[in-house]
Order: sequence, then structure tokens, then C-alpha cells
Amino acid sequence: MVTTIAKPKTKTVSLSTIIPLRGVSWSTYQALMREVGENRLWRIAYDRGVLEIQMPLLQHEEPKRLLESLIEAIVDELEIELRSLGSLILERPDLKRAIEPDSCFYIQNEARVRGKDEINLAVDPPPDLAIESDYTNSSLNKFTIYGSLGIKELWRYSEGSLEVYLLKESGEYEKTDQSLVFPFLPLREVPEFMEQSKTQGQRKAVGLFKERIRALYLGGVSPRGRAQRV
Repeated sequence: MVTTIAKPKTKTVSLSTIIPLRGVSWSTYQALMREVGENRLWRIAYDRGVLEIQMPLLQHEEPKRLLESLIEAIVDELEIELRSLGSLILERPDLKRAIEPDSCFYIQNEARVRGKDEINLAVDPPPDLAIESDYTNSSLNKFTIYGSLGIKELWRYSEGSLEVYLLKESGEYEKTDQSLVFPFLPLREVPEFMEQSKTQGQRKAVGLFKERIRALYLGGVSPRGRAQRV
């Protein structure tokens, strides 16, 4: 059920992890990315002249990797295809916007980009799902960037809470309690497995999550329809 219009949370900004650079042209941004190459530790977001550089923290990276494992567990159990592209830079030169999610996935549109060496969002579909482990505030409205790139579903995990947003026809995101990609999934349970990993280990938590997905599936839940019981 759709609830409220998404707005960025206000959090304390850590100046050591986020650096906003203003007055950066698109050509300068492209030249910088070519110069530094792929072997860099920081991630970027760019919105019409503002380049944001973010250094990931341990509190940022661990939940991201665990979320990736849980998503991969779902598709494994349901035997559906997935193309996981990690922190692929998503950009539209015509809009002068770009962003590097913590991870992104093609699921419904996997077949349309299967085997492609490059993704061009001017002609290719955007990823079906992007995730962010959002432990630091951004100087940019990332919802606006993701929306302009056509990302239909965004998961944001922060401080033990998972928030899921769907892109509406208006171009704005709205918070939801039902995933478009995995409509059978009880979203409120995902953070519980994330927390279990802190006491039982990541491998154990992922295994328990797989058992839960299996129980949902065998319990009469269609992997492409809404959960009939949870």
C-alpha cells in the first residue's frame, strides 16, 4: 500500500565522508571519471553542475553486501534470472545527471540487457532495483536523480530500518510496504534477518532467509504475485 511522498531524511553530515563540489561541468565530470578510472574507493553522484564524492564507511558497506546476498537468495530460491551490476554508474548525459548506487539489479528486464558490455540508459532500460546503505546525508536530492533515470524501485537501509520506494508516474517516489520486484516479500522481515547476522553470522542469516522464502513459496505464495499469507 502506497503511503507518503518520499523526502530525504535529515542526518548529521560527516565532512570526512562526503565532499560536494559545485560548478563542475558535465565535460569536467566526464574527464575526471576517465582520469581516475574504476580503481577508486569513492562513489559519486552528479546533478547539473554539482558533483558529490562519498567515501564508504564500514557501517555502509556491510549492510549493502548483506542486502545483495538476500536479494540473490530470493532469485536462487525462485529460480529466476538476475543480473547484478553492483555500483554501476548510471548516467544520462542529456539530463546532466549521474549516480552510483551501492548496488543495482536487472530482474524483470534482465533478458533485455543480458550479455551487454555497456548499458546506455538512452536506449536500454534502467535497472529494476537499486539499493543504498544510507548512513550519511547527501548534499543532493538523490530521489530526483534516480527518478530522472527511471529507476522504478529503490531500497534504502539505514540504522536497522529498510525503506522501499516506488517511482510514480508523477516522477516522484512514494514509500511503500510492498515491493514491485518481489511483491510476495514481507519487507518488514528483511531488517530482522539483517540484525540476526550480527549475532549468528551472515552465512547463517542468509540461510535462515532462504528457509523463509522457501516457506513462503511452498505455502502458496506466487513469486510474481502478492503474498497470500505471511
